[in-house]
Amino acid sequence: MSALIGTHLRVARPTDEIDEIVAFYRDGLGFDVLGEFRGHEGFDGVMLGHAGVAYHLEFTRKEGHRAGRAPTEDNLLVFYLPDRDLWRQAVDRMVACGYEPVPAFNPYWDRQGATFEDPDGYRVVLQNAEWP
Repeated sequence: MSALIGTHLRVARPTDEIDEIVAFYRDGLGFDVLGEFRGHEGFDGVMLGHAGVAYHLEFTRKEGHRAGRAPTEDNLLVFYLPDRDLWRQAVDRMVACGYEPVPAFNPYWDRQGATFEDPDGYRVVLQNAEWP
């Protein structure tokens, strides 16, 4: 058995657009702000997710450091939403917040999903399927 079973996953990355990133993940995807910090050894940051789940996202900004955009269009976070109504609600929420789906780099994701690009060019797929 892996020592990592039962652990919590934090996906962390820098951003130049912290306020816009928070709006995308909080307002568009419905994540909660789990915590935030300012001026921690030169860094500002925010953690977004849902209480009680085994993952969250962290976005940081450091003054004087340029994070830049995603290196490719195939940098993805994929959320599997098997219930068709819940998937449709999630897609509709994104659109209502002003985020339009973009064509996926890999057409596989367009067959049962909708892909959205965050303010840094990283992509989120809302996939209407079960995780196998």
